[in-house]
Amino acid sequence: MRTVFFLCACVSVLAVVMICVFIFSNAFPAVSEIGLGDFLFGREWKPKQDIYGIFPMIVGSIYVTAGAIIVGVPIGIFTAVFMTYYCPAPLYKIIKPMVNLLASVPSIVYGFFCLVVIVPIIQELTETSGKGILTASILLGIMILPTIVNTSETSLRSVNTQYFDGALALGATKERAVFTAVMPAAGSGILSGVILGIGRAVGETMAVVMIAGNQPILPESITSGVRTLTGNIVLEMGYASGLHREALIATAAVLFVFILIINLCFTAATRKKGD
Repeated sequence: MRTVFFLCACVSVLAVVMICVFIFSNAFPAVSEIGLGDFLFGREWKPKQDIYGIFPMIVGSIYVTAGAIIVGVPIGIFTAVFMTYYCPAPLYKIIKPMVNLLASVPSIVYGFFCLVVIVPIIQELTETSGKGILTASILLGIMILPTIVNTSETSLRSVNTQYFDGALALGATKERAVFTAVMPAAGSGILSGVILGIGRAVGETMAVVMIAGNQPILPESITSGVRTLTGNIVLEMGYASGLHREALIATAAVLFVFILIINLCFTAATRKKGD
């Protein structure tokens, strides 16, 4: 069985290595021809003219992800706190399955819901098309809730009850005991849930394509339409060829590095917290 486990671990590592080799080997020719600076910081994406600048898509992905964090992280953590320390048992039996159900809803259904319900509301409030950073941030904030809620709740419940009881014994209120004694102890688990949520927000494609506006330009406000890195790939990969196709694969490489940087930051933060 030790050999079987070792082979399974090797398969996992091999899969990651093969993905890296494929992406970067196909991205290198495009980056070499276009130029790294022009590719990363170019502000125009015009495949018919062989102009490939992904800076607007990078900015769009960052803005949408940041908006999802602002919307989803506080709601997710507070929901986990409520479910752990304040939720009555009968209500918990209803909320817990509903949170899990959110995780099983296909992203295309989220996108359609947002297109039919949220976009018209944003249109009336802002007098714009309703498709842009704000709408995409709200959608992604909802989509990352199950990951953050479940991971945070598990982390809070894994903390030794002596932290909570000791804080109460010293005269702290229930809220103070939760936020000053329990949550710091569960910090690494909560942070991992946030990072997993960010990873889903960065990699989400179809739902964002439906409601982000898909404009490869630098956004001027939170209601401006944007095109994310994933959206750029899925919109054009079906008919791309030659340098255009290689530029899209290079875009995937940038996205891969982007997520890698997020994971490295999480690892560094966790290690520093542990020290």
